[in-house]
Amino acid sequence: MRSITVWTKQNENVIKELEETGRYVVKKEYILQDLGECAPLVLEAYDWLVENTLNVTKKPDDAEYPVWVSFMRQTTMLPSTGTIILELAVEPSIITSVNINKWGAILNYSYIPKDKQDAKRHHQVLEQYGVSDAKAYMSQFYPQIKREIIASWKRLFDNSILLGNSESYGNIWEVKKEWVTRIIQ
Repeated sequence: MRSITVWTKQNENVIKELEETGRYVVKKEYILQDLGECAPLVLEAYDWLVENTLNVTKKPDDAEYPVWVSFMRQTTMLPSTGTIILELAVEPSIITSVNINKWGAILNYSYIPKDKQDAKRHHQVLEQYGVSDAKAYMSQFYPQIKREIIASWKRLFDNSILLGNSESYGNIWEVKKEWVTRIIQ
């Protein structure tokens, strides 16, 4: 199968790890360092993603979280101090596609409706209780709404359900040194 080019923004230390070990996998400690006090909020969504990702390829035992890749250079996060952009050549079969808007909904603890009618029904439930998705999710007082929100996240992997548009990022479980075609600093 022919490889495709993807890009990923990473900490500059990833280069050292690639040189020393020949590969890079995401560890929880890296996310904790990178996101600081926001990490617990984001990790809740990431933990769900890891548990529910349709494994295109087997997750290596030492990979705790996926590596995010962009399918277009211009959609890659801009480099910043202490970071690099890795340009990779990978087989498409190892990438799990993740819709950008639906992933954003998950990060915001929001419901992913199956269609307009379902969105309207869910909105009415929230109005009935006088809460938002995030408030219902984070509160212990709305367990049934929280369960409904989490159950809706399975739609992240249903390409027939759109939330805005079909633009996506990708997830891979590791970066191998031989996949790196260019390092952008």
